[in-house]
Amino acid sequence: MYTTLITATQLQNLQQSGQSTLVFDCSFDLARPEAGAQMFADSHLAGAIYADLDRHLSAKGDPQQTGACSGGRHPLPSRAVFAQWLQSVGFEAGMQAVVYDRQGSNFCGRLWWMLQWMGHPGVAVLDGGLAAWQVSGGALASGAAHVAAQPSGFSPSDPLLPLVDVATVLAGLGRSGQTVVDARATPRFQGEVEPLDPVAGHIPGALNRPFGQNLDAQGFFKPAEQLRQEWLALLGQRSADTVVHHCGSGVTAIPNILAMRIAGIGPGALFAGSWSEWCSDPARPVARG
Repeated sequence: MYTTLITATQLQNLQQSGQSTLVFDCSFDLARPEAGAQMFADSHLAGAIYADLDRHLSAKGDPQQTGACSGGRHPLPSRAVFAQWLQSVGFEAGMQAVVYDRQGSNFCGRLWWMLQWMGHPGVAVLDGGLAAWQVSGGALASGAAHVAAQPSGFSPSDPLLPLVDVATVLAGLGRSGQTVVDARATPRFQGEVEPLDPVAGHIPGALNRPFGQNLDAQGFFKPAEQLRQEWLALLGQRSADTVVHHCGSGVTAIPNILAMRIAGIGPGALFAGSWSEWCSDPARPVARG
């Protein structure tokens, strides 16, 4: 079972072995939400299913109406709603899930985390994404995804990764039991620019670890020991068990969670509403610089 990363070669061997595997393409573009589906239609791993950030991995609209599990720009859908989508694409509890994108693991980590949140440990990110698959000579396809003939009987079990809400983060400010880590680019963290949300800045006391720092120049995750040293240096005397991850909308924080898991120091919790939910209430404090 692969639970963090899988290489292109490992995935090819897995498919050839006949083990039940389902691959998900999570390619997306925040500036052009419709572009992800077109990327998939143009080229994807043969046999892959498309997982759209807005339509499948988020609950858009009024949380009171959608049953969302968080606020922010990309609120988490309820576990029941997400389970229904997994059933519709034929996903089974015994399958090995593999997720990828073509944006440096920006978006596929969301599905990796959500499957763990559903109690499914057998999910891995394709290291290097679509580019690594192409270099390895893996089979590609175009057009629409194959649709499962019959829905599966998948049902969620106990979450394997923790989720925290905005009230919990607010209550933990300034306390030793909480270390907030912000995955946004440093200029956004410092409040110099804010292209997406109405307020610039960061949660007071947060540390900054832009998610791209977990990858090397070729788009692969750095070796486990290097990640471990970098994360321990960031945390200093703070315990890894206290970490709460966030970003702008709960999506690009996931590479940080995955990197901590790869490093063997515990993944930490996800504040899924992230900065977009935090700054929606002017009563919540904001820091800059």
